[in-house]
Amino acid sequence: MNITGLHQRATYKLVDAILTAKASDPLDMLSQLVRHIVDSSMMVMTGGRVWELDANTDEYVLRYQYGEMEHMELGTRNSVAETPELRSLATRNTYTTPPIDAGERGTLLYSLTGVGELVQRPLGQFPTYALAFTAHEQSDEFVDAMLVVSSAASTALRNMRTVQQNKKIRKDLDQAWQIQRGLVPDHHRQFHRYDIYGISLPESVVGGDYFDYLQRGDEQDRLGLVISDAASKGLSAAVQALFVSGALRMAASFDTKMTSLVSRLNTLIYDTFPNERFVSLFMCELLSSQSGLVLYVNAGHCPPMHYKASTSTISTLPPTGGILGIVPEQPFRLENLNMSPGDILVLFTDGITEAQNRAGDLFGEERLAEVIRQHAQETSEHIAQIVLDTVNRFSAGGAYSDDKTIIVVKSAVTGVGNRQ
Repeated sequence: MNITGLHQRATYKLVDAILTAKASDPLDMLSQLVRHIVDSSMMVMTGGRVWELDANTDEYVLRYQYGEMEHMELGTRNSVAETPELRSLATRNTYTTPPIDAGERGTLLYSLTGVGELVQRPLGQFPTYALAFTAHEQSDEFVDAMLVVSSAASTALRNMRTVQQNKKIRKDLDQAWQIQRGLVPDHHRQFHRYDIYGISLPESVVGGDYFDYLQRGDEQDRLGLVISDAASKGLSAAVQALFVSGALRMAASFDTKMTSLVSRLNTLIYDTFPNERFVSLFMCELLSSQSGLVLYVNAGHCPPMHYKASTSTISTLPPTGGILGIVPEQPFRLENLNMSPGDILVLFTDGITEAQNRAGDLFGEERLAEVIRQHAQETSEHIAQIVLDTVNRFSAGGAYSDDKTIIVVKSAVTGVGNRQ
């Protein structure tokens, strides 16, 4: 009796329903499949086994058996080289024997079907698992059913493997997130007359943006600010951000010139990341001097914006050297500026200015500068939050999105504070 296409679909739905039931691992899934197929009135199979390939020995190991068939000890091994039926799985998906006279048990038909990922071995590519079934009659229904079982089981195993991989990736990302969040400083910082607020919003669980406040030991006269952006995405970018963070925090304990520190970091990134090397970085030092002197190095980063309260104008701080990691040794120039009372310094990553709306327009430097001018009388925290809110509203529904990080430094209008 031939099965029609309708019956094939019904068989596939039955097998698929079995395979989507809760299972702890692939063997548990295939064992449930064998048991339900043997017990199902829709199927002609009377017994079944699950074999698993041991790639170290090129043998199939018996893991499960159920139903009407000759009993074998679990753990029984059959060599691929010495078993023609198993060897045939390298060239065809299903092997079926001619009817065999089994005496009192009548005529039996045996089949072997490979399922799961193919593994390359010396004798060919072999499936990870093999399902063996017996039936009392040879029919097109039996052969077609085995094809359906093979297809559905292989699909289910792929799905299970994907789910398990995704769970592992999610677990790894969660751990990376915990580590990365642990390295991000408190948002708010007060340093003498400077009110500072920084925040980083990764586009995914982890990101390549990084910012920090660096202070050397008990030194109270200087505070370092750093913001960086790894060119890669996702986990690889997060690894680079963690690397930069660790290197800078270690270097902060030494009295190292800023240009030497950035130069050494550049060489470390070049040597450590052979493929995705590129990291942009801006680093500056706030000093407790009355002049409001700020020293900085810009390694290919987005030019920060300096708002001058006396003229309500904005200037930018262009790069003083190249992006980190492109070449092993490159020079970096130290520059400076003076922040007068009421002045604002805004450091940011390109996720701010390159945010796109639905039409593909960039948020851009002009819009950012306008937000800073309009809210120059506000606190550093309010300026940072209004920038992020404005960018998010602008880019809602846009096709491109990236990590967003911003640090706002505002010089107090009156007096020089003494809080650290």
